[in-house]
Amino acid sequence: MVPTTRTMIRDQLALYLSQKGMPINQFSGQSGINSGTLSRILSGHQPIAMNHLERITRAMDLPEDHFYSLYVDECFYFSSPTWRRLRPFLVRSAELGRLDCVEQVVQNLLENLVYAPMLFEVAEGLFQEGLWQAAELLYKNVSVSEKYQNSERLALCQYRLFRIAIGDDQARNLQAAHLFEGYLDRLDEADQLDGLKHLAHVYVSLNKWHKVDELAKQMQQLATLRYNLQRQPDRRESNEKKTEKPLYFYILYAQLIRSAVCKELGDYNSALDWVSLYMDGSWIQEDNEEVKRTMVQFQEWGTANRLLYQVLGGQSEVLSAYVEYLSHRPDEIFIGLYNIILSANRYEWNVDSILERFAAYIPYRTYSTEFGDYNRQVMLDQHTQFLAEMAAYFLHNERKEGIRFVLQSLESSARINNESNIIRCVDLFEQHRHLADEEEKEQYKLLIREVQDSHEKKIVQASSFL
Repeated sequence: MVPTTRTMIRDQLALYLSQKGMPINQFSGQSGINSGTLSRILSGHQPIAMNHLERITRAMDLPEDHFYSLYVDECFYFSSPTWRRLRPFLVRSAELGRLDCVEQVVQNLLENLVYAPMLFEVAEGLFQEGLWQAAELLYKNVSVSEKYQNSERLALCQYRLFRIAIGDDQARNLQAAHLFEGYLDRLDEADQLDGLKHLAHVYVSLNKWHKVDELAKQMQQLATLRYNLQRQPDRRESNEKKTEKPLYFYILYAQLIRSAVCKELGDYNSALDWVSLYMDGSWIQEDNEEVKRTMVQFQEWGTANRLLYQVLGGQSEVLSAYVEYLSHRPDEIFIGLYNIILSANRYEWNVDSILERFAAYIPYRTYSTEFGDYNRQVMLDQHTQFLAEMAAYFLHNERKEGIRFVLQSLESSARINNESNIIRCVDLFEQHRHLADEEEKEQYKLLIREVQDSHEKKIVQASSFL
């Protein structure tokens, strides 16, 4: 149905020319649009192209998106829809944050399923540009149009939606991971490897270590299979999809993850065995600068983790060497400090001097490696647990500063919806309530109320998530 209550862009242009007493030739010079083209646009004999819309809007001294809602009508009701006009309009609407226009265009286009592949291609471009809100709209709508198809495109939509959904709320992250896993094996093997890596990160942040190990094992097997096939001397060049990282990286990274799983399960000897594997790159057949950089990073991680696993195993004589190692690597200090406080609580060590030395690294911050920032969800979760460990360390000796760390950990736990840590914080506070002053008790009361409100919202969100 043609809209009857809204004016057309050409009507507003005609009114503008009339009010200004401006002939078409003058506006032609002002806008850079041929006067004949302007005449045909005003008479309705030529549709308005995207570049015409931009020039008209600029010449009228209006915001760039002033006519965007009307342009949707222009494209669908006052002329035949053409991809040549709609594609640049979709992209620019996304760039300007006009998600309402993106949604209107998509809803109209998906009445004809022939547009699904084209919308998916635009979504991929927006995803790569970091315009995830607009990309999410496209992926969701393309998914609905293909929900009865066992297609790789549907699986890719679900993979991208999983990546977009991951945030600070651990409960929603778990829901997103569960939903995506059903589509994992429909992906191209290159995307499967990257999907396994991102899924493992989510489950690491959720402390589901047996699941992490399962995913890392799949990653290692798939990457090894692909690597061996790729290195066969008689293998022909193919157009197969490339992974985000070289294949050898996924093999090493899977071994590193499995080492971390053993560490979390308290099997430090097995963890050290895995360290030896990912520090050894002698089997890698490539010989280039990227391989050298990769091996330097994994060997550095291995050196740190060997010391760390000995510390976690209770070898206090290694602690000074580990601290000295960390002191030269600022981006690893927080992770090291987290594990030192874990060990201190486990073995009743006094690490006051270490905490004082690295006090600047206790507040939350992001950390980088050769391969980019540490995973945000993992770091948020570790920092939340770190604050709880700090609280336990001080409260074990009835030191009042432990209350401050309990409250900080509880606040962070509520923000990321870490239920197990919330329970731990509540237990710590109630056991040592006598150390808290009135202001701290009030803050605790407010945080508990926030947790309760968040829990009620989560129940509502869970019921509508799918």
